[in-house]
Amino acid sequence: MAKAIHSMVRVLDEQRSVSFYEKAFGLTVADRLDFSGFTLIYLSNPESEFELELTVNKDQSDAYEMGSGYGHFAVSVDDLNSEHARLEELGLNPRKLVEFAPDGELVARFFFIADPDGYEIEVLERGGRFK
Repeated sequence: MAKAIHSMVRVLDEQRSVSFYEKAFGLTVADRLDFSGFTLIYLSNPESEFELELTVNKDQSDAYEMGSGYGHFAVSVDDLNSEHARLEELGLNPRKLVEFAPDGELVARFFFIADPDGYEIEVLERGGRFK
């Protein structure tokens, strides 16, 4: 059976992105592989073995286009209200809290935040299928 190990996003500014993910989600550099044309930075935290791979293409100077295919990356937290307040205090501009209950029954509580390159990140409160 396959095991999910990482997801990759292309970023323009390594320091800006590493700083954002550390402040926002406690992800720190687990490994950094530097090559002539690009650098791969693997971020993780003790919550999971899953990593986020940041790819910095050294010849890229323009912002990446998101296209219509990218959706979002998701993380889960124990206390959504506290996490939202913490991110607001850091000036990271989390969007409004949402209680998703399409048929009257609460399915999830979440909010979205964007990283410095515009990638959407969903922050879900742990519970139900969102562990």
